[in-house]
Amino acid sequence: MGLCFASWASRIPDIKNALQLSDAALGTLLFALPLGQLLIMPFSGKLVTRFGSQKVLITALCLYALSLTNMGLAREPWQLALSLMLFGLFSNLSNIAVNTQGVYAEELYGRAIMTGFHGVWSLAGFTGALTGLMMSNLNVSPYVHFWTVTAFTGLLIFLNFRSLIAVENVPIPKAEKKSRFSKPDGALISLGIVGFCSMAAEGAMFDWSGVYFQDVVKAPGSLVILGYTSFMIMMASGRFIGDLLINRIGRKRLMQTGGILISTGLFLSVCLPLLVPSVIAFMLVGLGVSTIVPIVYSLAGKNRTVAPGEALTIVSSVSFLGFLLGPPFIGYIAELWSLRISFACIGIFGICITLLVARMRNIS
Repeated sequence: MGLCFASWASRIPDIKNALQLSDAALGTLLFALPLGQLLIMPFSGKLVTRFGSQKVLITALCLYALSLTNMGLAREPWQLALSLMLFGLFSNLSNIAVNTQGVYAEELYGRAIMTGFHGVWSLAGFTGALTGLMMSNLNVSPYVHFWTVTAFTGLLIFLNFRSLIAVENVPIPKAEKKSRFSKPDGALISLGIVGFCSMAAEGAMFDWSGVYFQDVVKAPGSLVILGYTSFMIMMASGRFIGDLLINRIGRKRLMQTGGILISTGLFLSVCLPLLVPSVIAFMLVGLGVSTIVPIVYSLAGKNRTVAPGEALTIVSSVSFLGFLLGPPFIGYIAELWSLRISFACIGIFGICITLLVARMRNIS
């Protein structure tokens, strides 16, 4: 999944130039991807529960990789929009299915391993970005590039699909049956809000870190990428050591620490908008967000009142709104006041994470 997404993201400039899109037109078209994710969200959990995450993941991931190739074929803006919507649709379906598999794996291993899975996603993101840079420098067309990635993804699926976990082999009690229109579980909504705050900060880093280093930090041209790079490196590193930290200090304390790191990092970048302090600040934010969403997904999957696939859908739906609304929120605040103030506002979300987690019960 990480390889497919990064492959698309790495070729956005080339596709933008090929379709002769303005910045505003590209921004509008990019909204088609989260739109596809939102359209499938009400059904993802039900499909995973009905057919099993094993079958859904194999099917959805194959379609996710295939839908990547459509972007390379686009010759008109509407074609790119349709391709992105399908890409987002299969992305969300794959996401719910693969995280459900992660929950099952944790049950079988009897220890925390979820953040490591998310760390591999980040590692694949680096790999995909570097591959995209190489393909672009070699003047390989996005269509050929995407088919190469799709073929490699297909090979990985073929070599590993037999090792996926069937639900009947997992010692998870069956969820209680509820009315179709029953009130969502309060614990899941709380987890979703924690995820919302974390993903709002994550979205801010993805979309605005470069702008912040350019306009506020005034970094030299070649160093503008330092903010995003430092954030990504620490986020990936945090995920690879996250499971060890969970086993040492527990999920609750780690999430509270993550919230503090997010706030500290963002407030530091606001108070000291200089190159070195800002790099350190963005590293702190990367560490802070690294484990929160994987832990939230892990806890959601262990909920005993809702099936794992549907629990993950509820939590990921609320969390994803943070990723969707966070970056525009920064833009509006920056337009009204300044980019530094908008980053300070996002920093408050870290404090909210710490306070919300402190009130949660039955989290070890």
